[in-house]
Amino acid sequence: MTAELVRGQNHPLDRTRVEIRIVAGGPVVAGVTLGDAQGRLPGAESVAHPGAPRLTGIEVPGRAAAEHRIAVDLDALSAAVHRVSVLLALAPTGSGGRSGFGAVAAPSVAVTAPDGTAIAGYTLTGLGAESAVVAVELYRRQGAWKVRAVGQGYADGLAALLRDQGLPQAAELAAAIEGAAGQAPARTLRAPVAAHGAEPPGGGPDAAVDHPAPARTPAADRPEPAADPSPPAAPSGGAPIDYRHPKRHTAPAPAAAAPDGTSAVPRRTPAPPGGAPGAPDGPPPPVAGDAAGWSMDERLFNQIWGMFEDLARSVAAYRSAADFADARLAKELDHALADPRDRLGTAADAARAAARDKHAALVARAREALDRDLAQLVAESEVVEPALPPAFARWDNPVWQGYRVPPEPPMAVRLGDLHLPEVPHLRIPMLVRLPLERGLWIDSGRAAVLRSGGHPPEREYGRRELGSALTDGPPDEAELRRLALETAVAVAARLLASHPVGDFAVQVIDPGGAAASALAPLLETGALPEPPAPGAAGVATVLEALTRRVDLVQMALRHRAADALPPDLDTAQQLLIVHDFPHGFDDRALTRLRYLADEGPSAGVHLLMVADRDRAREYGPLLDPLWRALLRITPVPAAHLGDPWVGHAWTYEPPLAPKGSQVVRQVLDRLAEARRADGC
Repeated sequence: MTAELVRGQNHPLDRTRVEIRIVAGGPVVAGVTLGDAQGRLPGAESVAHPGAPRLTGIEVPGRAAAEHRIAVDLDALSAAVHRVSVLLALAPTGSGGRSGFGAVAAPSVAVTAPDGTAIAGYTLTGLGAESAVVAVELYRRQGAWKVRAVGQGYADGLAALLRDQGLPQAAELAAAIEGAAGQAPARTLRAPVAAHGAEPPGGGPDAAVDHPAPARTPAADRPEPAADPSPPAAPSGGAPIDYRHPKRHTAPAPAAAAPDGTSAVPRRTPAPPGGAPGAPDGPPPPVAGDAAGWSMDERLFNQIWGMFEDLARSVAAYRSAADFADARLAKELDHALADPRDRLGTAADAARAAARDKHAALVARAREALDRDLAQLVAESEVVEPALPPAFARWDNPVWQGYRVPPEPPMAVRLGDLHLPEVPHLRIPMLVRLPLERGLWIDSGRAAVLRSGGHPPEREYGRRELGSALTDGPPDEAELRRLALETAVAVAARLLASHPVGDFAVQVIDPGGAAASALAPLLETGALPEPPAPGAAGVATVLEALTRRVDLVQMALRHRAADALPPDLDTAQQLLIVHDFPHGFDDRALTRLRYLADEGPSAGVHLLMVADRDRAREYGPLLDPLWRALLRITPVPAAHLGDPWVGHAWTYEPPLAPKGSQVVRQVLDRLAEARRADGC
């Protein structure tokens, strides 16, 4: 179980290779100092920082960001190193001054194993004017390593912190660190979307964009914030159960467009004008897995969400530049027509023509910068997509043809694709971390699917089409219900295929029996042991059993007594598919359903609703918390998911297999063979 530390508390480390994972309320600089037994530094060479991110056994990020991962190999450190101090610092503000940690959300630090297994966590509360802080330290005591929550802040900044650790050239090194962090573009390796109902500070659909800002959208038409498939969160379960508690994450504010229309988006590998990826005068060719991480899967995961952030910022810069050009055109036209004496004649015509020429030039330069960025991202996607493991890959990826049941679950699964209208052929995988921290709602209602993306329909970036390769046109209600069930089965099959035999199970509530046809692949392969029990009695039986399971697991985790669970309790994670809601549900059943949505993920019970939101409104406001607690996805393409940086209305496409493909059934058949071989 994760040790949640308070200031001054320590906790033993049972391994020497660890990660320090940091989540802050805004971009911060992260570094590490290597001190002796008294915590004193022999010199600047004992400090890992953005200007010198690698020391023996230590690797820190090379830029300021809201989230960091620091890799530490304690065995590789010199015998003279007794303290490994993790420091955080806020960069100076534009006026030259510094804000303090008290003005942002409290940073949190998690010490984890390389695979994400949490060891200890610490939230740095109580900070005020301090702009630099020693967050935690790993220290050697009698041949063993421990972690201590420090939380020592310094109002005079990074120089005071380094000076306190005995570094003579503290001011010079602090200035060098801040300079190096300022030159590197801010980047966070995190999920594309904010937590439902709790948008991160500095992001979300209402996030402000630097000048020129895009127009605000009425609240009723804004894209809904979606899941938070973020970098590895701290698991909180003890053996043999390993489930995670939900956790807030933050993201930086988006980059703006320059007034001349050029892209102000930081590039991982800047492409010069006219340079194509891989060309002699362009950036190096993209490589799959070139992001940070301990494993190939983690590097691909981080690379994908880096691509997502790059695309979000590039399009934000283009849209912002286009809006700026429109505003400038309107202002110049108003000025040209302000004097009634100038409204007629050649002078007025020339002024209007000049204003329109300037507008066209600004938009053309912005589009040129966007096209250059998009070409680089498309080239990267063409390299990354074929290299994805099954859990990250689309159903049409050849990797599924060689599928084998994994010995352990992956760090994430793909729950669909995301794209923007400016480049509809570039699909970014929507990866969600495992174990699932939130349930899903597959909306089978037509009203939800037809929601607009939030931008005026006449603008280029406001258009969207419901028809796609999945559907020949806007589907009717019966087709929506069928596609929603197919999406639920595809999601269930992917989750089953991503876990070892016996580690994941599926249950279904279908009071009216309307889902029998769609559930056939699960039933015929044994993934679903028996057909759903009909009627209200079947609903009550399933919900009562799962509620009891959640209660027992939570008590076992709370008291660190996992071995005291009843022998007949299945400790495999459970996916509950609820179809035809609210048919068969009374008030007691609804209360239990809401309980499972809130408490189930921490105990390995995950909810997947297949329902029409409008039909469920008969329960009134009682249902709203359930609706907000779940990630809504749709069975057909719909622009309803918002990223945490600029609130783009991303078009989501569900994880359905191509028409006529038998890949889902083949994967379920191989799972059935593995269960039989394992004696399950």
